[in-house]
Amino acid sequence: MTRPAVILLSGGLDSATCLAIARDQGFAPYCLSFNYGQRHNAELKAAERVTRALGAVEHRVVTIDLASFGGSALTDANIAVPEEAPQQGEIPLTYVPARNTILLSYALAWAEVLKSDDIFIGVNAVDYSGYPDCRPDYIAAYQAMARLATRTGVEGSPLTIHTPLISLSKAEIVQTGTRLGVDYGLTVTCYQADDDGRACGVCDACRLRREGFAVAGLPDPTRYRPA
Repeated sequence: MTRPAVILLSGGLDSATCLAIARDQGFAPYCLSFNYGQRHNAELKAAERVTRALGAVEHRVVTIDLASFGGSALTDANIAVPEEAPQQGEIPLTYVPARNTILLSYALAWAEVLKSDDIFIGVNAVDYSGYPDCRPDYIAAYQAMARLATRTGVEGSPLTIHTPLISLSKAEIVQTGTRLGVDYGLTVTCYQADDDGRACGVCDACRLRREGFAVAGLPDPTRYRPA
């Protein structure tokens, strides 16, 4: 592994798979996680476990305060996490305003310092909750902006934002990660996990994760809270 790549790592199922894919492709992974004011930090603990298990050259956790703006069930204690699937075309309350734009900007800054031309992000446009910043056209637009906005891009070393999961179903993601040795029991995906990382089992993230393992025909290692 010689080429450095920045991996946006939340500690969830998708980002862990992304890390495994980057390693499999020969990249030297520099993992970047965020304490952005989300409801719980169980995912950050999971991110630490994942980097220890899969390996990373470095893992940094950056603190930013998106909770000061609120506007999402994940950053505002006054907004309840919905427990039903969103309607077709609806952007759910778990969408965090501009989150991927902000997180990618930090990843872009670190990539430029590392002299890396590669960022991995686990966005998905198939089994996802309708977030606008998970779409292929958004990623393409951000990549075009990044190539214009950085010294490395202007000097002829254009950045690539890798989205290896963007067209995969959740079952295909689980199958890919399993083949690459991901222990999904280390990950936390739930929007409202408890301090021990146990999932609620009823939010949209839990539903998609559970269905993914079922369709893949693999055992679900998720730890759930008692009903």
